[in-house]
This record gives sequence, C-alpha cells and structure tokens, in this order.
Amino acid sequence: MRLGNQQRSPILVLDRVVKEHAGNPPLRILHDVALTVSRGELLAIVGPSGSGKSTLLSLIGTLDRPTSGRIELEGHDLNALSDRKIAALRAHRIGFVFQQFFLLPGLTTIENVATGLLYTGETARRRRRRAVRALEDVGLAHRLEHRPGQLSGGEKQRVAIARALVGDPLLLLADEPTGALDTDAGQGVVDLLLELNAQGTTVVVITHDRDLAASFPRQVGLQDGRIAFDTYNDAYVMAPAQGRAP
Repeated sequence: MRLGNQQRSPILVLDRVVKEHAGNPPLRILHDVALTVSRGELLAIVGPSGSGKSTLLSLIGTLDRPTSGRIELEGHDLNALSDRKIAALRAHRIGFVFQQFFLLPGLTTIENVATGLLYTGETARRRRRRAVRALEDVGLAHRLEHRPGQLSGGEKQRVAIARALVGDPLLLLADEPTGALDTDAGQGVVDLLLELNAQGTTVVVITHDRDLAASFPRQVGLQDGRIAFDTYNDAYVMAPAQGRAP
C-alpha cells in the first residue's frame, strides 16, 4: 500500500536522471527519470524492449553512471563517490540476478554461491558457511555438492538467487528472473522472491511481463526512456521492514 511505502525510509532515490550514449547528436536513453524505492519494497519495472529497462538497471546497480541527475543509494550520493568506493558499495549492498544464470560449470553449487563473497574479504571457511546458509534459504540444502549440469533450470536460478543473497545485500535486483524458465519453475522463483521480500529484502524486478508486474505491490512502467506510470496495488499490506538473520 502507498501508506506503508510512505512510512519507510528510502533506500534508493533517482532525481532527474538522464542517460545518453555518445553520438552526434547524442542518443538519449533515459529522460529525467525520478524514482524513489523505500526499504523493504517489492516492485516491478516493466516496459517493452527498447524502453530503457536495462539501462535503468545498470544505473540502479551502480554498473554505470548517469549523464546527469542524481542517484542516492542508502543515503550515499553516487556522483560524489570514486569508482573504487562505488565498487565496494555494490559488493556489500547490492545483489544481482539475471535471466541467464551465469553459473560456472566446473564449480559445485556451494562454490558458485561463495563466489558472491570473493570481493568482501571473507575467509574461505566463512564464505563456504555463508554459502550453505544462503542455499538453505532458497530450499537447496539437498543440492550443495551438485554442479550446474546436474540441476534443473529452476534450481539454477535458485542458486543464482542464493549467490545474490549470500552477502546479505540491502537491495536485490532481478533482471527477467523467470525469462528462461517454464511456467512452474518461473512461479517457484516468483514465490521465492515474495518470501525473501517478506523477510525484509528490498526487491526490484525488471521485466517485460505485465502479468508478473501486476502481481507485485508496485509497478513502474517505462516507455521510450520515461516513466509512464507508477502504481500501487492496494490489496497488499507491506510487512514490517526487518533484516535477515546474521
């Protein structure tokens, strides 16, 4: 509900964000985008191909910088940070899930998930212990030593989600997380995202699937690089924000 959103502190703020690609004239991909995401929200950013969704994801995920405008993540003005500090913020605060799973075929499930902690300074023993916990959280305690080739598509995506969650990020970004899955496996992933959000994780899903977007508490529509709509589903009552167990 909108009321629940207003009572929460913002985790992400985009203010008049513009993104252009070099050219003569420059090609403008995003036009004065303004968006606020509150801690503990679950929302879908929806739009057709070419609407600017992937570009927006790159900016939100600190993988790219805007041409102009301001982006704040957990109160940090990204324009004021060096590339090194942004990389550290990304490693500790943001988790990514993509349509393609990007699992390393020669590694076990535990080892694949533990790679999500490679740049955090954790010891190998602690990375493994946290990887086991993350896999338990996504229902894969029985697949710890399996390799990607031994897993179904839905299980691979759950491993990818566990890898994104292993560092206890404040923000989980999912780019078409059900796009490569059949209906049943896709619904399983959606149910998992809903569960993780109920536990306190802020989740932003990028999708072209309007039915999926409509099932979430909030959906933001992009069209030609502009926000076309920002709507709330009043059937939802957001759970109190909470962190994951240490």
